[in-house]
Amino acid sequence: MNNNFTFTINSICLDENYHPSDKTRITTNFANLARGSYRQANLRNALKMIDNSFNALAHWDNPKGDRYTVELEIISVNMDIEGSGQTFPSIEILKTNIVDSKTNKRIEGIVGNNFSSYVRDYDFSVLLPDHNKGQSTFSIPDNFGELHGKLFKFFVNSDVYRQNFAKPPVICLSVSDNKTYHRTENQHPVLGVEYQPNESSLTEQYFKKMGLQVRYFMPPNSVAPLAFYFFGDLLNDYTHLELISTISTMGTFQKIYRPEIYNANAVAGKCYQPNLNNLDHSLTQIIYDRSERSQLANEQGKFAAEHFIKPYQAVLEQWSANYA
Repeated sequence: MNNNFTFTINSICLDENYHPSDKTRITTNFANLARGSYRQANLRNALKMIDNSFNALAHWDNPKGDRYTVELEIISVNMDIEGSGQTFPSIEILKTNIVDSKTNKRIEGIVGNNFSSYVRDYDFSVLLPDHNKGQSTFSIPDNFGELHGKLFKFFVNSDVYRQNFAKPPVICLSVSDNKTYHRTENQHPVLGVEYQPNESSLTEQYFKKMGLQVRYFMPPNSVAPLAFYFFGDLLNDYTHLELISTISTMGTFQKIYRPEIYNANAVAGKCYQPNLNNLDHSLTQIIYDRSERSQLANEQGKFAAEHFIKPYQAVLEQWSANYA
């Protein structure tokens, strides 16, 4: 294994004054909001939605619903492959912190939440379409997601991760619109009612190679389940406030980007299939360009191919073969 293979971490506050870095994937939820003439209003409104959602869920000893504020940090993980000082922007995630105005304490939340990766863009927007070009049936390339999964596990198990974060990451995503989810009898006071899918998805399989399990819960005040990807024991490894910080943050982003599902006017039933063509939904007062967001994933996949996959292919293949 290459001993010079290292990670460095940078962080920046996500507030109404945030401007995306040149190295940030523009399709990332928060970066997409922070563009154009509505940039500051978008960010201000989204952050207010997060705080309102948090206080609604953390309602105990909170009679006015204004006890807590959520602070967000953008965590950028850069990778140095050959120990030369040249780095590639490998992963970008969010870290939540909770400010309690009653006790004047700042409580560490959860790292993960949103998950951004150029290599994942490469896998899904370049490698997968190229593999299926001209084919009559859809198939998955051999070792699809193996490199990405090993890189992620290597980072989470690194000294750099342990020095910066107290607990393993939790990533929260939207449910898939081509699967059916069935409500179970299991219910958690914060995560809400658990749902189970009728089948595994490519996303689930991809994240499994990252070492992550998945469970689906519909939190109180929500209208659809969220997908929670995690290591260990999601229900017992994290405090209620930590979990609420993730629910309020990612639930807000999903209301903005997937209003047909997460800002629908009807609550998911016992048997639920998400529908991105659902007309019975409400829009937030936040402006974004969904079409541009989708188109850029392909460009960012090509960027990863040009600046990471091709230049370091031999090194990466050797490293991957030796990484358990």
